[in-house]
Amino acid sequence: MMTEVGLMTDLAHYIQQTPLMDTHEHLHKERDYVENGPDVLQHLFMDKYITADLVVAGATPEQVHRLLDSSDPDLAARFSGIRAAWDSCQHTGYGEAVRLIAQHIYEMNDITPETLEHAGERNTKLRQPGERLRILKEIGNLDHVQVDDFCWQVCPDDSGLDFFLYDISWWKFCCGVIEPEAIYSETGVEVTGLSSLQRAMEALFDKYAAFAIAVKSQHAYDRALLWQERPAFAAERVLTRHLSGRPLIESERNCLGDWCWARGTELAIDYNLPFKLHTGYYADYGQMPVERIRSGHLCELLQKYPSGRFIIMHAAYPNCDELLALAKHYPNVYIDLCWAWSVNPYAMRDLVRHAIHTVPINKVFAFGGDTFWPGASAAFAIQARQWLTRALQAEIEDGYLSEAEAMVVAERLMRTNQQQCFDLAGTRAAIRAAASR
Repeated sequence: MMTEVGLMTDLAHYIQQTPLMDTHEHLHKERDYVENGPDVLQHLFMDKYITADLVVAGATPEQVHRLLDSSDPDLAARFSGIRAAWDSCQHTGYGEAVRLIAQHIYEMNDITPETLEHAGERNTKLRQPGERLRILKEIGNLDHVQVDDFCWQVCPDDSGLDFFLYDISWWKFCCGVIEPEAIYSETGVEVTGLSSLQRAMEALFDKYAAFAIAVKSQHAYDRALLWQERPAFAAERVLTRHLSGRPLIESERNCLGDWCWARGTELAIDYNLPFKLHTGYYADYGQMPVERIRSGHLCELLQKYPSGRFIIMHAAYPNCDELLALAKHYPNVYIDLCWAWSVNPYAMRDLVRHAIHTVPINKVFAFGGDTFWPGASAAFAIQARQWLTRALQAEIEDGYLSEAEAMVVAERLMRTNQQQCFDLAGTRAAIRAAASR
């Protein structure tokens, strides 16, 4: 951040130079990036974030579809369909991230038909082996990324063994969706009832937990976050119905999902893994029931498992104050600002300031991009640094922190808190050992 005389403050320099620990991404693998990766318009706009803003701003789904259609080589025509909508949302948090991709990945000061043609040539050079890792490390200045690959499997990633760390997905289990064939293929356990389902879950952790950085679920997209302890006989009854092929009603899915969620939580505790939970705002548009996404629904779970570590993702926006109260009250709750800087950067600036004066400062993680392509992750990291700097600079200017104290807070939010919560050294050592066999 620049002062009135145009010089970067020590705080701003420190935040820019310090590698961020990225606690949440959905990055495509190296082969997908090189062989099937995005063209320049896809790299700029291909996520549910900015495309949602475009539709909300007035673009049609058909115009957005054409924008992202890489089979059409006419970049100018594809962009022209959403140009008016882009003008309306380029200053949202999502729009700011797109402009940062343009600037830092494609050296574009403005997105126009003319600059897109030049960027198209640069895109070809970027989609080469090793560029994905370089963009994330050198442009994003990331220490590592934690990736939710939407699956149980966690295997060493040869494109960056110490850099790409993966979560075990518990999403379908939390939704009460049991897939016997997939479970058998993965574990050799035939699910015939509740006891065999639990053995299968234990087998998944036995197989993959050593290489995992966390357990993750985003079932808030499919059901309320409200958790209740469920007796085994009730879950058994629902599972029997499910295995027979009969459809489940919502209350039955939630019953089985809560039972599975509890078993996943217990296994995460046994294997020293934090449990990440999507809360708050939805990606996409037109389908968000705000009442079911509140982090306050988790209280019974937090009280049941005090030895667990629950990472509440996306700052639970727009219910940030409720999350601050949870993190202040429950020792096992952590606030993760992943993705939230791009949803509402002003709210996250204020949340950081509120958190400093509300919760122990070791309870907050500064960043996760929640994106699929490396340029977007790097841009979101740049965005987070800029807004974190604004938040801490305001604390200095208002006389609450010295610059030295602000740098200590920055270090905690960017690195130290994650190091204390996640077993980075143990996970990396297990991955390296497995890769060397």
